[in-house]
Amino acid sequence: MLIEAEIWTVARTDKGNAVIVKPLQSDRAVPIIIGQLEAQSILVALSRTTMPRPLTHDLFLNVLEQVGVQVERVEIYELRDGTFYAHLLLVEGEKRHTIDARPSDALGIAARVQCDIYIEEALVEEAGIAASLVSEAEQEAEEGTESPVDETELELTRLEKELNKALEEENYEEAARIRDRIKELS
Repeated sequence: MLIEAEIWTVARTDKGNAVIVKPLQSDRAVPIIIGQLEAQSILVALSRTTMPRPLTHDLFLNVLEQVGVQVERVEIYELRDGTFYAHLLLVEGEKRHTIDARPSDALGIAARVQCDIYIEEALVEEAGIAASLVSEAEQEAEEGTESPVDETELELTRLEKELNKALEEENYEEAARIRDRIKELS
């Protein structure tokens, strides 16, 4: 089932840049690893900065506007082999179009047109992390300090890394065991 979400932030992680998608009314957030250019494009859109020349996402939206097509919403619907998949849902009069897109591009467009964003609930369970961990990391980065972390948070972080590794190796029994342990600690 798709649930409504928002772009919570763009952050640096040990794996590179990530756009953090957070379902509304949820205490979990889903980090999606993206490239540097995509991160910059999303940040430009979120800050409402006007560029002197259109970036690629702006160009795409200009073309859509010229041909009478509007972006209705973005859907992040699948995670396969460590890769997220998304759709742009477009409206042209009475016609609807579903376009395959990288989540980074879909979210860059969504940030510009402020359309609805949806994510598959199962992805939040599978790839989501505690939003409080993201908030603490952001606050520490802004303040340049490190706050004490309790043992449960450290264990959750370790388990989430193990879960990602098990999923990458397609060891789903181990992944299920780790997921259950994470639920116990949360």
